[in-house]
Amino acid sequence: MNHLPIVPILLPSLAGTLMLLPPLSKRLWLQRWITGFGLLALVVVAGALMVLAQQQIRIYALGGWQPPFGIVLVVDRMTALLLMTTAILASCAGLYSAENEDRQGPFFYSLFWFQIMGINGAFLTGDLFNLFVFFEVLLISSYALLIHGGGKEKTKAGFQYVSLNLIGSALFLVALGTLYGTVGSLNMADLAAKVRFLTPEEQILAKVGGLLLLLVFSLKAALLPLHFWLPKAYGAASASVAALFAILTKVGFYAICRVFSGIFGDNGGDLAHFAAPWIWPLAIATIAVGSVGIYAAASLRMATANVVIVSAGTLLLTLVVNDGQSLPIGLFYLLHSTAVTGALFLVADQMGTQRGAAPNQHVGTAPEKQSALLGWLFLTASVAAVGLPPLSGFVGKALLLQSTTRFIEQVWVWPALLISSFASLVAFSRAGTAYFWNATPSPSPPVGGDKLRLTQIVAISILLASTALMAVYADRILTYSQGAAEDLRRHPLTDSANLTEERSGLNAAHES
Repeated sequence: MNHLPIVPILLPSLAGTLMLLPPLSKRLWLQRWITGFGLLALVVVAGALMVLAQQQIRIYALGGWQPPFGIVLVVDRMTALLLMTTAILASCAGLYSAENEDRQGPFFYSLFWFQIMGINGAFLTGDLFNLFVFFEVLLISSYALLIHGGGKEKTKAGFQYVSLNLIGSALFLVALGTLYGTVGSLNMADLAAKVRFLTPEEQILAKVGGLLLLLVFSLKAALLPLHFWLPKAYGAASASVAALFAILTKVGFYAICRVFSGIFGDNGGDLAHFAAPWIWPLAIATIAVGSVGIYAAASLRMATANVVIVSAGTLLLTLVVNDGQSLPIGLFYLLHSTAVTGALFLVADQMGTQRGAAPNQHVGTAPEKQSALLGWLFLTASVAAVGLPPLSGFVGKALLLQSTTRFIEQVWVWPALLISSFASLVAFSRAGTAYFWNATPSPSPPVGGDKLRLTQIVAISILLASTALMAVYADRILTYSQGAAEDLRRHPLTDSANLTEERSGLNAAHES
């Protein structure tokens, strides 16, 4: 019996709950150590799940209740890959926060762990209703993390963020009710098996439910025209929180993949790929608006937030380019964009705080205390974000451009990606000039914040080193991503020949 699939949900929920209770709630140093060991354990568990998923898709039925009626967790290669990405990103964000940001307000690590619980649960769940539940868990945690420490800008950004997501949650419930009333199930594999047999009248209702889900997931993924909340929210959040938020838009993209490749995919009958005509303009327009935002950003934090928007549009493109056969490249790019935007938020925070004056503006002021170290970190992160060789951004964009085999795709995809890269190059060049070359020497010591601590350097270095390692091992990662894309299109709960079913302890006791 293998209970490993539930550990990425159980561990964060227990850690977050325990840190709310005495004596842990009053001992920050103890919370830091527990968080460190807990995150290391999550990385190990995610690695083990990647190995298991390579062998077979794993199904974990909670309480022994079998699908489509029970709650199930599904571990395939795509899920395992995203769990590992989350674990590494969260580890780096946790390391960075331990030096100062966890002191800005109470219960930081509880909120941090509940955020991880919601993200992992969204990746693992096998039905749409529990996807809604885990969305709410991660959103409620993100509301509190965004305004953690207080401040006018955080409060304004938090109000807009909460308001939009409450509307999104209401639409999510309407979409779930529509699909359940039409198909009679919310289990993803069960939906995938049934949608092809719907009558023409039922197909109309299923399309309405599907498009409502696309609207909701577009809000989560920050796609045009529902992207405007992201720059303010990510720009106002503390650096470690913004770095952790780099994975949130990927949860929206993952949900779109699950629904429109898994349920309404190749085996969807008359409903197969019905959302593709909507996805194309959404993706291109999102890249265009994000590119303008990068170019026009007045600060490095805002430019990085717009890089997240561009990456959301790029990821969505891979779902439709070459009839969805570019999705493995999209998964490779997802790993790259998560690491590089997380690193950029951390680097931008230090570049701003060490200056003292005008921390968030592209203007020349006093130099940073560690200008040489920050300069190299910023250069590496910028090269990766723009998509220049030899780092993983170049590999991902080059592969995506190469995968556009039809002329009409090349007409739209090539200009969008190349112009976005050019806008990023200009923006980061301008930022580097303002922060390092136009710095005004001062006879007195710099008055900015503290220097980078060792743990913060390690956190940033891990994220930046991953972009180099991804370029070196691109072939292996793409092979795994290819398998992840294949798992996405399968129906594991209805394919007993390829299924390893992991039952809970209650079910095992009942059978004995």
